[in-house]
Amino acid sequence: MKRTIIRKHVFMILFRVEFHNLSEMKEQELLYLDRIEDITAKERDYVAERADKVIELLPQIDAKLDEISKGWKLDRLGKVELAILRLGIFEMDFDEDIPTNVALNEAVELAKTFGGDTSPSFINGVLGKLIEEEKEEKEEE
Repeated sequence: MKRTIIRKHVFMILFRVEFHNLSEMKEQELLYLDRIEDITAKERDYVAERADKVIELLPQIDAKLDEISKGWKLDRLGKVELAILRLGIFEMDFDEDIPTNVALNEAVELAKTFGGDTSPSFINGVLGKLIEEEKEEKEEE
C-alpha cells in the first residue's frame, strides 16, 4: 500500500476524533479498519500505529496549531481541515521519515480531495507558516 493511501486512511481515522471521546477512538479505529478491503495485517497495523501516534500527540499538535493559526480557534476550523492540519503537523514535526515538503504537499492533496474550494490554500498557508517559523527559529539558534 502506498504512503498516500496509508495517509488517507490515517486521515479518515483522525476525522473521527471530533465526533467521539478519545476513550472511544480505539474502537472507532477498529471499526474503520475492518471496513478496508484488500489490506494486509502489516498494513492494517501500520495505519493503526500511525493514527495512534497522532492521537497520542494531539495535545502537542493542537498547541502548535493554536500557536500558528492566530485568530483561528481550533473549534472554528472545519473538521476536515483540522484533521488534515493535525496529520500534516505530525508528519512535519514528529515523523522523521517524511520530508517537510512531502508532508505539506500531501496535506494539500488531502484538502483537494476532502475539503472545500478554499481548503487547499488554507492548509498550504497554515503549514507554510509553520515551516517559516521553524526555519526562523533554527536560524536564531
